[in-house]
Amino acid sequence: MPDVSQREVIIQYSFTGADLLLFGAIVYPGGVRPQKPADIVVVLKGPDQSILMREKRQVAGMWVNADSARFESAPTFYAMASSRPIEAIVDERTAAIYELGVDKLQLSPSSLNDSAELDRFQTGLVDLRDRAGLFVERPGAVEISDGVLYRARLPLSARVIVGNYTAETFLVQDGRVVAAAVRDITVRKSGFEQFMASAAENWSFLYGLVAIALAVGMGWTAGAIARRL
Repeated sequence: MPDVSQREVIIQYSFTGADLLLFGAIVYPGGVRPQKPADIVVVLKGPDQSILMREKRQVAGMWVNADSARFESAPTFYAMASSRPIEAIVDERTAAIYELGVDKLQLSPSSLNDSAELDRFQTGLVDLRDRAGLFVERPGAVEISDGVLYRARLPLSARVIVGNYTAETFLVQDGRVVAAAVRDITVRKSGFEQFMASAAENWSFLYGLVAIALAVGMGWTAGAIARRL
């Protein structure tokens, strides 16, 4: 019986991120609690996107683009919390099936065959998104009270994109996922930000002309002020 504190997150100019509370109750068959405590894993995931990763290399004292790799289904945001470290809850195969951990994400590479090269680019992607606060892992952050009620807080970075997100809860018993439930979360823009995003998408040509006009106008104004000073 999972739920989340916010089903809709509004992005405005002052948006600095959000802290989502995922909570619920564990329902055992027949109401009988097992002798060995169950574990809970919660995953907050954003829309997938295709992304091209480029590797920089220094040639003759200059940094230039070298090798590249494209991933077809990289999540724009991924956060996971668990009642214990994930390796103590499930084995490698189960973690890979349910994508429990950033190192278990199925990124669908489309341009690489060499496993060592694939690992290098995947590690680079994970590192970039980790530093941007877009990939988060919090082992031990799920609190379970009396073996029934659970709760966990996961941060939603200020850099998240708009779209449909999912909050998925997994109940794990003896290393097996015995139940899973999903709640949908919508992240959208509001006010002036929504107007600008809509204008850029629906009236791209006019939006481009206005942007150029504003840039030229601001440049001319700055030049006029500089000449007077």
